[in-house]
Amino acid sequence: MNSTSGDGASVRDRQGFPANLWGGIKPYFAPAPLAALFLGISSGFPYAMIGATLTTRLAQDGIDKKSVTAFTLAFLVYNLKFLWAWMVDGVHLPIIGRLGQRVSWLLLAGALVIAAVVHLGLVDPHASLKATALAAILVGVAGSTFDIVIDAYRIELLDASQLGVGAGMSQYGWRIGSATAGGLALVLASRIGWDGAYIACAAFALPAMISGLVMGEPERHREPPGRKTGAELFASIVGPLMEFFRRRGAALVLLFILLHKIGDTLANLTFRLLFDSLGYTNDEIAIYDVGFGFWAYLIGIFIGGFLYSRLGMKRSVLISLVLMGVSNLSFAGLAASGHSDWAMAGAIGFENISSGIGGVTVVAYFSALCDLRFTAAQYALISAAASVVGRLVTGTTAGAMIEAMGYVNFYLFTTVIALPGIILFWLMMRAGLIDQSMGSAGEGE
Repeated sequence: MNSTSGDGASVRDRQGFPANLWGGIKPYFAPAPLAALFLGISSGFPYAMIGATLTTRLAQDGIDKKSVTAFTLAFLVYNLKFLWAWMVDGVHLPIIGRLGQRVSWLLLAGALVIAAVVHLGLVDPHASLKATALAAILVGVAGSTFDIVIDAYRIELLDASQLGVGAGMSQYGWRIGSATAGGLALVLASRIGWDGAYIACAAFALPAMISGLVMGEPERHREPPGRKTGAELFASIVGPLMEFFRRRGAALVLLFILLHKIGDTLANLTFRLLFDSLGYTNDEIAIYDVGFGFWAYLIGIFIGGFLYSRLGMKRSVLISLVLMGVSNLSFAGLAASGHSDWAMAGAIGFENISSGIGGVTVVAYFSALCDLRFTAAQYALISAAASVVGRLVTGTTAGAMIEAMGYVNFYLFTTVIALPGIILFWLMMRAGLIDQSMGSAGEGE
């Protein structure tokens, strides 16, 4: 009798395993998370065009380190996007506006990105660094505007219960877009030149545009109050900020957002300089940084989704912050070991797995902070603040710091400056400020 009962339980366990496995995977295949994947693809590629890809292009053209790192200031446009994010919430576009507020802006911003990336590809850095810098800034303006719309569309398209899954799929897409565009650009540049490479990569704007047309306007989108007078226009700009800062602990939340990614941003924007200094070829960079890093990042996203569902938002965010800070140590090890394929694979693997985990947990947390009336403006403020300090330091002093300290000490330094963000989040957890500062997008989380 007992044996029969045990056998029955065993059969149920065996039958239940596929069902439980599918139950864990099924949410990723819902329409909204799948749309988040394609939105992420288009969101990631402009970053690659003015990030690692442009850094490699300039380094191979013999541009000095200080000038190359100065080009990262083009990313600062992303940190200013909250200044015009209110337009995405409140300005209704003529003709295509009938498609909906979010969809119409997706199409406009996508078209601007395509034009800006093509223009950057056609500019010759040897002929004019100034023209190249301006072209990079234009990509930053178009790309950051695209980001504003994509982030708002994603948050409103997903239910509160889907924010973790949606963040994971968005990060999958972001990595696919940035890695594939970056790898494709390297391969094409060696064969048809950088101009053709950039023109080909401009097509990565299309997945988000097509997703908007297929999915339509999100049901959770809430129209903000009408704006007609100058006073109402001013209110539309400052209103999202005032709503955010009325929450308990908002100032500490903003301080965390500013601090949490300084070390990670400072390190990430200089990796290609390290690879060039160590004598890695384009093919090696494409294989390890782009190819191997891509799969490591996807693994990290899967782990991040698992941690988020098992441990909850707060503990999973804290773990991801620790891992992202520690991962910079691996590049100090790579710099110390010299040109080594194994060391490069290990450093890139650890860094990308850590970033993938953080990409799910931290993005889900930031999404939950938004008020659905001001999704575009508030998420633009949050995402801009998240990397502004690191980008500013990278663009103004990173090259000089590397020359003065050397790569090993530089990456040790980026690990140390990650500590304040980790400690602050832990203190916010203990004080209960994480829950108390949530927005309406996180209701039901």
